Amino acid sequence: MDRVVAAQVLLKTVERGSASAAAEELGMSRAMASRYIASMEDWSGTRLLHRTTRQLSLTSAGERVLELCREIVRVADAVTEVASRADTPHGLLRVTAPSILAEVQLIPLLSNFADLYPRIRIDLQITDRTVDLVQDRIDVAIRIANHLDPSLIAKRLGQCPSRLYASPRYLTAYGIPTRPEDLNAHRCLTYTHLGGTEWTLKRHEAQVVVQVMGGFQTNDALALRCAALSDLGIAMLPRFAADPIVEANKLVVVLPGWEPTTLAIHALYVSRRHLPMAARALIDFLATRLRDK
Repeated sequence: MDRVVAAQVLLKTVERGSASAAAEELGMSRAMASRYIASMEDWSGTRLLHRTTRQLSLTSAGERVLELCREIVRVADAVTEVASRADTPHGLLRVTAPSILAEVQLIPLLSNFADLYPRIRIDLQITDRTVDLVQDRIDVAIRIANHLDPSLIAKRLGQCPSRLYASPRYLTAYGIPTRPEDLNAHRCLTYTHLGGTEWTLKRHEAQVVVQVMGGFQTNDALALRCAALSDLGIAMLPRFAADPIVEANKLVVVLPGWEPTTLAIHALYVSRRHLPMAARALIDFLATRLRDK
């Protein structure tokens, strides 16, 4: 017979004062409860209970066995809890993402993710540089790129089209470019991690590579957007981060129709076999949400 159930029956019998009351609480017949008690006595090799018509009491051996039964039930409950936790994504998840993606898209989505998975804790490391997932103990890296480290597993989450943008005040002061070549005469704001001073623009089948110049360069995409908003020049920015500002009339699309190469948003991780359940939950969640954007 199930010894964990037998331990529970003995505990309830002593607690409630009779096998009948224990059976009722545990949802079994009195005869079954009595059989479980008998199995505990067979297992221990001694009588555990003194039974009279009016009361029930423990023998000295029964008192010792009762403490062991409490421990058996405690351990069984703990094992059940571990199994339950294993089936539910939980624990600390270390994630890295570039600043502009984290602020504009990732963090706003995490509220819904937290509602769905309240037992997952996110440690978000925001950086535009490429990090070593093993050395920095990163579970999932969210990156905007088409060329990825082949040693990592990649899951495509969505796409990231870009455009050129400038503030209305800058364009009023310096003029509006009408051809890609006109960018040579403008202050172009460059991003260290993508493109640098060489911008590739496409329109239909045509492609132009322009060497741009400017007095501002940064390794942070949020700072790049801020520079464009501050009238410093023309910047190449993700549409998800700049189009809403265009709608607010704080930025203007430059050279509409000419666009940089569309990049992909990927989730990167080290191993499929050892991917935490929490990481899989986040990746699947982002794949659904970012695909729809």
